Amino acid sequence: MQNKSFNFRRPLVALLFAAACLPALAQMPAAPVPLQAQPARQSASATLAPMLGATTAGKRIVAVGDYGIALLSDDDGKHFRQAGKMPVSSTLTAVSFADEKNGWAVGHWGAIVHTTDGGETWSIQRLDTQEDRPLFAVHFFNAEEGVAVGLWSLVLRTRDGGKTWETVTLPAPPEGGRADRNLFATFASPKGSLFVAAERGAVLRSDDKGQTWQYLNTGYKGSFWSGLALHDGTLLVAGLRGSLYRSSDDGKSWHAVDSGSKSSLTNLLEVGARVVGVGLDGVEIESRDAGASFTGLQRDDRVSMTALVAGSGNGLVRFSRRGVLAEGKH
Repeated sequence: MQNKSFNFRRPLVALLFAAACLPALAQMPAAPVPLQAQPARQSASATLAPMLGATTAGKRIVAVGDYGIALLSDDDGKHFRQAGKMPVSSTLTAVSFADEKNGWAVGHWGAIVHTTDGGETWSIQRLDTQEDRPLFAVHFFNAEEGVAVGLWSLVLRTRDGGKTWETVTLPAPPEGGRADRNLFATFASPKGSLFVAAERGAVLRSDDKGQTWQYLNTGYKGSFWSGLALHDGTLLVAGLRGSLYRSSDDGKSWHAVDSGSKSSLTNLLEVGARVVGVGLDGVEIESRDAGASFTGLQRDDRVSMTALVAGSGNGLVRFSRRGVLAEGKH
């Protein structure tokens, strides 16, 4: 794995290193004082904080990232402001809204936070301070049913809007061994199936809103960091070193597509008749044929991009390790 692959989701590096030290840590005495959640601080430079996930809530754009910062924009990304109340200051990795008011964000310490006012204020639904097993992605089908996934095949499912979360045990992978893959991204198809892009070339699928899962064989061995289901049902997954795979038969078979880049891809988005992707090193790719082929460009500043959303008129708003990226400034 190339070193630059660790530029994305920076806090994950420390987690993976800590995982290697678990046997030694197990011999240490328990901390005398349990960790307590600390609220995110208000910051005048919040828009410069690393952002890891973004989505839309009606016409509003909501992004989340380091230090528990949540950013809101009501003018298609021209201006952002920090959410007024966020009860955690740990890294938030992803966000999903069921409608313009009800949303959920997930992150480190297994945190799940919920908003009922479009992201203005948030409350904790779940937090595990005994084990920093982060959640990397979340998807809500509606205001009641949702799925969150994360480190070492952690899958959580709710059917009551997040009031309670149940742990779903994944089956063993086809090649045997334990279900311990890191699960990086969720995406749903027009038919309602939920997919997860994961490490070791894995794509998982659930047709019952996260209750049961199956593994799809892509033929790839590296990590997938992003996935997308197009309106016509075509599936795309992308990740390490510019890898990109496509399925036109609902995940039964996959083939590699030349993304035009060797930099890792972090997010994919369907925008009108286009598929757009962003990644490390300032890379942006675009397809006009439903992901069958791509062309690419690279920003002069080489900033690593982590997420993007479409505003009104299909204009793109990009997020990065340097926060919100101003349109036209490369």
